[in-house]
Amino acid sequence: MKRYHLIYLTFSLFLGACSASTIPEGAKAIQNFDKSKYLGNWYEVARLDFYFERNLINTTANYSLNENGTIKVVNRGYEPNKKIWKESIGKAKFVGKENVGMLKVSFFGPFYGGYNIVALDSNYQYALVAGEKLSYLWILSRKKTIPEDVKKDYLQIAEKIGYKTSDLIWLDKL
Repeated sequence: MKRYHLIYLTFSLFLGACSASTIPEGAKAIQNFDKSKYLGNWYEVARLDFYFERNLINTTANYSLNENGTIKVVNRGYEPNKKIWKESIGKAKFVGKENVGMLKVSFFGPFYGGYNIVALDSNYQYALVAGEKLSYLWILSRKKTIPEDVKKDYLQIAEKIGYKTSDLIWLDKL
């Protein structure tokens, strides 16, 4: 498999800001976060379109622990027009306390982007993830679909923060 630099679920790349990550105004990262429950495979159910994921379907993220305590991030997606899988491997670190769902993710050296978990069900099956800016948003699920009531709640949360949810790409529609 060819390796490509794919950034998604997380992840805005900033050429100027190397160490600090932020969260959109009006958003709040979840408290009482348990990283061990968050690890594993997640399917991307919906996203705001951006360069690194354009034309990709079957996008997933896998999170596992690195020996140094950071989180290994493996993002994959399929580009049907080229009939190839794209994959990128990065790392995530907590911005502050590990019980707050506010992380920063890097796929390129010292450059980090925000990965803010702003909604998460108690069973760690569905997540709403905000980037640093209102141009990055993901809805993730342990399965390829999400229940309508969770979808509705997450869309309301995103809209309250200021996201234009009508611009979301729903991967089950591709």
